[in-house]
Amino acid sequence: MNMSTVAIDIAGVKKSFGGKIIVNELSFSVARGECFGLLGPNGAGKSTIARMLLGMIAPDEGKVTVLDEPVPARARVARVRIGVVPQFDNLELGFTVRENLVVFGRYFGMSARKIEALLPSLLEFARLESKVDVRVAELSGGMKRRLTLARALINDPHLLVMDEPTTGLDPHARHLIWERLRVLLARGKTILLTTHFMEEAERLCDRLCVLEDGRKIAEGKPQALIDEKVGCNVIEIYGGHPQELREILKPYVRHLEVSGETLFCYAQYPEQVRIQLRGRAGLRILQRPANLEDVFMRLTGREMEK
Repeated sequence: MNMSTVAIDIAGVKKSFGGKIIVNELSFSVARGECFGLLGPNGAGKSTIARMLLGMIAPDEGKVTVLDEPVPARARVARVRIGVVPQFDNLELGFTVRENLVVFGRYFGMSARKIEALLPSLLEFARLESKVDVRVAELSGGMKRRLTLARALINDPHLLVMDEPTTGLDPHARHLIWERLRVLLARGKTILLTTHFMEEAERLCDRLCVLEDGRKIAEGKPQALIDEKVGCNVIEIYGGHPQELREILKPYVRHLEVSGETLFCYAQYPEQVRIQLRGRAGLRILQRPANLEDVFMRLTGREMEK
């Protein structure tokens, strides 16, 4: 990948805290204009990577380059062109929507006149036009999240670093955030997205890196990873005795995984599995296309922990 087209380059990065390795020999590049996802359970190292990209912590080993600037050495220079949506909202609850945007703009040295000129478009983007003079404490969780996203855009950043942007939101609010992010991608923004939501990664990411315990266990386009690592239908079987069913179904499937009381069958020909299960009482059977959760389970032998 030519460096002139690269927004983020991480090469051989390691990071430990208290003797525990949090990021382990990680390398990836993010092209300008794409949405790149870091996908993994809590504790996989996603937030640590985001903090390293912003120069908040330094790697123990390896190199981090953001918008052609070495980080953390020139993190302050890079940060001028970065927008950040942290995992937890850090808005001023006692301020109004307008005041939160104005104060944040001042951090970038923007004049009051310039900030006021930007407010209508930011409020429209966040769908908060009618809330401009409402105190943040009175907003819903989804509104606060949209305000945090609008605030991150006040400096017209080239790159957005978003750490678990929809955690804690209801499905409707989550879909509104996704729709707003697609608008930003259409405008040519680059997005680095950390998430543990499979659907979020599949809907938004051009490419993603799947993490486990700070290591990269897969990288690629979401559908390509699903096709490569799973490549067939999935049948979930609830009830019965998973280990007993496992022995019965083994000849008819590509792969089997037991998680708790659920048996996951990766089957090229699902009907053959269903035939073997006929007449067995107390079973609930769900057949569906493979997804990124299955990729993680196929690679690690366990479901994605939230």
